[in-house]
Amino acid sequence: MSEPVREAKGASLARWLPLAGWLAHYDRHSLGRDLLAAVIVSVMLVPQALAYALLAGLPAQVGLYASMLPLVLYALFGTSSTLAVGPVAIISLMTASAIAGMSGTDGAALSTPEMLAAALLLAFLSGAMLIAMGLLRLGVLVNFISHPVISGFMTASGILIIASQLGPITGLSLSGGNLIAMGESLSSGAQELHWPTLAIGLGCLTWLILARRHLKHGLMALRMSESAAGMLCKTTPIIAVIVSSLLAWGLSGPLEQGQLVQGEQLEQGKSGMALVGAVPGGLPDLSLPSLVSHDWSGLLISALLISVVGFVESLALAQTLAAQRRQRIDPDKELIALGVSNMGAGVSGGMPISGGLSRSVVNFDAGAATPLAGAFTAIGILLASLWLTDWLAWLPRATLAAIIIVATTSLIDIAAIKRTFRYSKGDGAALMITLAITLAQGVESGIIVGIAVSLGLYLKRTSQPHSALVGRVPGSEHFRNVERHEVETDPELAILRIDESLYFANARYLEDTVLALMAERPSLKHLVLACQAVNLIDASALESLEVINERLSAAGVKLHLSEVKGPVMDRLKCSELPANLGGDIYLSTFDAWQALSIHGSHCGQSCARDGISQTAAVG
Repeated sequence: MSEPVREAKGASLARWLPLAGWLAHYDRHSLGRDLLAAVIVSVMLVPQALAYALLAGLPAQVGLYASMLPLVLYALFGTSSTLAVGPVAIISLMTASAIAGMSGTDGAALSTPEMLAAALLLAFLSGAMLIAMGLLRLGVLVNFISHPVISGFMTASGILIIASQLGPITGLSLSGGNLIAMGESLSSGAQELHWPTLAIGLGCLTWLILARRHLKHGLMALRMSESAAGMLCKTTPIIAVIVSSLLAWGLSGPLEQGQLVQGEQLEQGKSGMALVGAVPGGLPDLSLPSLVSHDWSGLLISALLISVVGFVESLALAQTLAAQRRQRIDPDKELIALGVSNMGAGVSGGMPISGGLSRSVVNFDAGAATPLAGAFTAIGILLASLWLTDWLAWLPRATLAAIIIVATTSLIDIAAIKRTFRYSKGDGAALMITLAITLAQGVESGIIVGIAVSLGLYLKRTSQPHSALVGRVPGSEHFRNVERHEVETDPELAILRIDESLYFANARYLEDTVLALMAERPSLKHLVLACQAVNLIDASALESLEVINERLSAAGVKLHLSEVKGPVMDRLKCSELPANLGGDIYLSTFDAWQALSIHGSHCGQSCARDGISQTAAVG
């Protein structure tokens, strides 16, 4: 096989399997960096995986299963060298909300096996949707969700997650999918506060907060390097897990210890403290999720929302980290990679997954060189599930609640509300609406309303495009808004700059703007539409331009266009507008000024008609 043919086949394979593009250059140095990052992330991921599974209302081992096969699949298909996928707080909360909205075949609440089946199906459906979006190259669609809406949703979700962990950390029974329901549930059962659980929970919470704020500086004061101190600080949840598990084990009598040896479900010690309980060790079974449930279609909307939120969060994180290494992330390939990973979770006993903020940052700081670091992390999780499950049974749920609370605080950005309102009241209102709906109605309602608000803001802004009458800056070829600058104008000439593409939503608004201008200026003879900001003129806008041209011609006013971009001009040539236009099409606004204004040089109309071909060639 010739070298060019081999290279072409390699490029074709790398298009669908990014691993094929970098594996040929993999060396010992990259292997060492990936192994180091995997060890650190594995230590961090074990307690997080357990905690997020419980947050989703699922058995703890589901979090471990979701951290094995999905990580290997992302290593094969992912384009980010540092994104660490797995269970995350927001997706876990959305999973819990989706499952809570379902009912069993008898109309009662779902049993644990039914909840697990629903989670598997949710992950599988989410993965299938992500793959479909990637194949259809729909990665750009996430741009229609505004950042203020995402910020409001993240902040509200963080508050909901923290509120949901007040039950496990205090020993109280807590229910509800929104802040109001959780508050009512918490207040009604306040008398059942469990003091040993609260002591463990507050102790772990205090340790994690103090370690996050002060441990790094303390270690550096002991002459430890900044990078080593930072890495060590990331493992502080493991210390909380070990100490609290030993305390729970010590408070338990021989009966509970005997139960664990016999493999029975241990979920509460003699002290009444809620524990993780026996965690099945080893590899999960591989099987397709069942589609025979009578209400599986009810998960479709939830799966779509989880797909969108997970992808937005993952892509933003991956692009941020990639920019620091001058690497490129392909959104459509990331859709496929996350989709395959979620489907992998669905067939291996896991739950919906996404890119995790804290784990990805640790992976980046540890020097992960390729996505293979994720595959090595999966091996670390497998070893933990084989050897540590006996000890994980004694882990208090209050400890996991404290880990979730501390990890979730990074999602809450109250300052963003003030910043956004100061810059744009419309965006600030969108943020607050999304935040309020999420807190009051739950995550699914919040994200649906948020997406609707994003689209509404986009339509509102583009349906009323900014336009300005411009005049010539004296002695130059520049034109500026007559209301902001001292410029030259002509009573018989109006130059209207359009600052938005023209499409069906704003076509009528343009008509109204032009007709109002014509009514205000009875001496008007020429109207120039300056189109330097127009990237599109769709069929509806074309019809509006034809109507404007007819009405202006009937009133004795000529319509002209200037600075029409090449792709836009190519489309206009396919219509009758250039031939029927009352005026001319100019290459630049200055050309139109010279030809039409009493202040211009009156170079004549001969060069104007050439503007059509010049615009098509140069624009």
